[in-house]
Amino acid sequence: MFKKGSRYENTRTFDPTPAGLTVFEGIRPRAIGPATGVIEHVVKTGERLDLLAGNYYNDDRLWWRIVDANPEFLFGGDMVLDRMEGQVILIPKARE
Repeated sequence: MFKKGSRYENTRTFDPTPAGLTVFEGIRPRAIGPATGVIEHVVKTGERLDLLAGNYYNDDRLWWRIVDANPEFLFGGDMVLDRMEGQVILIPKARE
């Protein structure tokens, strides 16, 4: 269903009802394991997730790894608001 190697590769769809009806066409949430090999980063004003990913992983498209490592945030954009200045977030180790 998803591209091989995608973080959604093993994500399941919702099962049909016993009558065979599909209630929801979407996918189930993907499993997120605990972050390992993390470092702590103190947020500065003006930082964004893509810029942090570019700095730590040399790939700004990997911003979602930072979001995954900080499950207390329901919305990734909250992590880099001005009110977050001085807060500590976790940056997980880049996977090989």
